[in-house]
Amino acid sequence: MIELSEKSCSLFPEMGPRHEAILRAALRLFNEKGYFSTSVHEIVAAADVSVGFVYHHFTDKAGIARALFDHLLSGMNALLDDIEASHDRAQERCKAVVQMLFELTDTEPDAMGFIIHARHKEFLPTEKSICSASAFVRMRRFVLKGIEEGEIPTMDASVAGALVYGAAIRLVCLRLDGLVELPLENYFDELWPRTWAAVQSAH
Repeated sequence: MIELSEKSCSLFPEMGPRHEAILRAALRLFNEKGYFSTSVHEIVAAADVSVGFVYHHFTDKAGIARALFDHLLSGMNALLDDIEASHDRAQERCKAVVQMLFELTDTEPDAMGFIIHARHKEFLPTEKSICSASAFVRMRRFVLKGIEEGEIPTMDASVAGALVYGAAIRLVCLRLDGLVELPLENYFDELWPRTWAAVQSAH
């Protein structure tokens, strides 16, 4: 599997301990109870911080949700920075992305569950859909680069992206839902060669 550095193995960029406590508490409660069934006071109690600190830094529950959304995507973008800097070819970048998604699903399941499953438009109505978020756009750009440079056969970029990432994201969802019991790394060596072969055979 891809070896994520100690600094980057979390989807949370470095922040103060009280800020991280609030976001992690909110993340767990949003996943367990849902956004609308979670109160600020429950987040405060779970994070063991003062109500004043939360209202001063986040304003309200929507502010907490927005900060959480932004921090998780920033963390994913940092990991994509590492992948882009470490690999030149589309195949290796896309392979590393799938490895990253699998590892994060097993090490940060609450965070990945929020990213993948949360219906963000319900409580962040001005936010773009998760598929339009910068991290996911960058993942698709790795695929587009492969088409442009001839590594991937010419096809619609959306179709190519679905071929490269679709099966992996489906496994992520099954793992998050408890329908896949083994860590996802157990499936990578079988999945990735078949995925890339399917991409290469598409004309």
